[in-house]
Amino acid sequence: MRDMIGSKKGVNRRQVFKGAAGAAALFASAKLALPAGAFAQAAGPEVKGTKLGYIALTDASPLIIAKEKGFFAKYGLPDMNIDKQASWGATRDNIELGEAGGGITGAHILTPMPYLISTGKVTKNNVKLPMYILARLNTNGQAISVAKSYAGMGVTTDAKSLGAAFKKAKSEGKELKAAMTFPGGTHDMWIRYWLSASGIDPDKDIATIVVPPPQMVANMKVNAMEAFCVCEPWNLQLIHQKIGFTALMTGELWKDHPEKSLGLRADWVDKNPKAAKAILMATQEAQMWCDKMENKEEMCTIIGGRDWFKVPVPDILDRAKGIIDYGDGGRKATVGVESPLMMKFWRDHASYPFQSHELWFLTENMRWGYQPTDLDTKAIVKAVNREDLWRDAAKSLGVSDADLPKSTSRGKETFFDGKVFDPENPMAYLKSQTISRVS
Repeated sequence: MRDMIGSKKGVNRRQVFKGAAGAAALFASAKLALPAGAFAQAAGPEVKGTKLGYIALTDASPLIIAKEKGFFAKYGLPDMNIDKQASWGATRDNIELGEAGGGITGAHILTPMPYLISTGKVTKNNVKLPMYILARLNTNGQAISVAKSYAGMGVTTDAKSLGAAFKKAKSEGKELKAAMTFPGGTHDMWIRYWLSASGIDPDKDIATIVVPPPQMVANMKVNAMEAFCVCEPWNLQLIHQKIGFTALMTGELWKDHPEKSLGLRADWVDKNPKAAKAILMATQEAQMWCDKMENKEEMCTIIGGRDWFKVPVPDILDRAKGIIDYGDGGRKATVGVESPLMMKFWRDHASYPFQSHELWFLTENMRWGYQPTDLDTKAIVKAVNREDLWRDAAKSLGVSDADLPKSTSRGKETFFDGKVFDPENPMAYLKSQTISRVS
């Protein structure tokens, strides 16, 4: 994939330095006297805030923290609203409405959704609604969980034993279901990849169904599904309620994989570029804050509270800190900040929206029939991915050039089953997949 990618007469030196020093002192004293965000406000965001949606998942933390810790206000957006959404379908509907229609401007969102919305694949009457991806909110941190009836079968990244169990159950008339959160979304892609890598067809050997994240545990409790893929706190809550176990963390499928994004309506960003930059800067600063181990407990206490998730902090905290109990009676991993399994918000370029990653999602969406195989991927990635805005905001935040990604592509990506995605040749990757909807 190609990279998207003189002095005035009569003024002496002493006067110049004296004037500069005085100006610096004046600026410093003014900064101390004025509240945070005063200079950002003076720079003039076009609005004082807007509405962004979120789902009760740990990777929404940067938006929640940006609100709670005052980062939005710091950059001139004191009236930001972060509104809870019932499902990804509701998120899509409210983005279609827009803030003017009683909906939202953008959201903490599954990375493929802005593409599905922009191409009209999931919108009402298939009307195309252009969206931008401004940042990646996180990498890693999702899990695939399995009902406790399958415990003791050695189900991990290798799900072959499930294939045999599913075949037997189907012969006895049992209806088998695996849940994800939105067709074509990240969780859908992870559970499909995992099943198909073990020879289980996610459309023929089991029904792949949509369940909103907060309803996953309740559905597993009444035996409505065999497995699901979602973010925390729902996998750990499942274990705490002794209903199932975690087969794998998604970082075991693909190390440091992209996950959620900050997606906004393109028309709003185009109309309010300064406000969009302020949202980005606040989000980036919140991501840095969320990545610090010393902030993890406070982060989980905030997001778990009544105003946000309304779940016990222990259902969130361990995995946020890299402590992973798979709940199968054996496997545990206390891995901390260096873990390839731990959710990252900023470290290792987690916030930067690599265009090569979005190309992978588009390729997988083609694989399962959500996008046509003749889609002009370069054109749509160029239209949706605004890594240029991310870089501008990061530089204004003080991120050095040395700490910015050198390319819009992270290069070749290797998956747990040995498959390699080369963004220079995505069709070769697509053709290498044995189970696919593409002939």
